[in-house]
Amino acid sequence: QVQLVESGGGLVQAGGSLRLSCAASGRTSSGYAMGWFRQAPGKERESVAAITWSGKSTSYSNSVKGRFTISRDNAKNTVYLQMNSLKPEDTAVYYCAALVANTPRYWGQGTQVTVSS
Repeated sequence: QVQLVESGGGLVQAGGSLRLSCAASGRTSSGYAMGWFRQAPGKERESVAAITWSGKSTSYSNSVKGRFTISRDNAKNTVYLQMNSLKPEDTAVYYCAALVANTPRYWGQGTQVTVSS
């Protein structure tokens, strides 16, 4: 089992920045790839970014490419999502997940990000 706890969400004006953190505990030695997802009201949950266990490979959705950066510190069992140039359409609950074969296996509880125009 892996437990994930997100933090760092909040209210920010358009054009601003936030950094989300996802702290993992439990069987973190299994070496999971990690992903960030988001779900806006009335919409399906979507993938935002992912990173391999080593951190050497990352991927992003087209909607955030060039603005968001995913990173990880395995010594701290923490994954980050740096979000710059935020837009109102980035407003959502953001979730981190531990991935197995690119599929979420464990989810955090989510953190709200609200971008005002």
